[in-house]
Amino acid sequence: MRRRSISRKHTEIELFPFLSILACTIGTLILLIIVLTTQALNQQEVAIVAKEEESGVNASKSPRYIECRSEGIVLYPSEEFVPIDQLQDPNSPLQQLIAEVKANKDSEYLIVALRPNAIDVFNQVRAILEKEEIDIGYEPIDAGWTLKTEEEINNSN
Repeated sequence: MRRRSISRKHTEIELFPFLSILACTIGTLILLIIVLTTQALNQQEVAIVAKEEESGVNASKSPRYIECRSEGIVLYPSEEFVPIDQLQDPNSPLQQLIAEVKANKDSEYLIVALRPNAIDVFNQVRAILEKEEIDIGYEPIDAGWTLKTEEEINNSN
């Protein structure tokens, strides 16, 4: 006699509901990353803060700030604008700032904020400062950013 084969139903696992939930979760996370990245990249304000390192040359010096734009420079914190044609003028605010920093060479130095369209102005300013043997640092900044100095940050807190 032949045995009857008993057919058993095998239970199959379907992963489609799980995969659809996983796909929705991944899509939501990607959207969240895009939104956060967009907000971070649209930051319209930058703060230039001088590093205070014990080993650095300018560790004991306080910074003074200059912003190079395509049409001239801005001196901070007074936000006084000096056009390109007045950079070499002996009575210009830039020359007055240079004289002040040169007189306090042991306690002050200059940080130059550099906009993308102001390379030529930066080269002129750097040549003037190097001729006067003043310590400088520079920081490239984006065209749409608003500059805040360390003093302005401290005053707003």
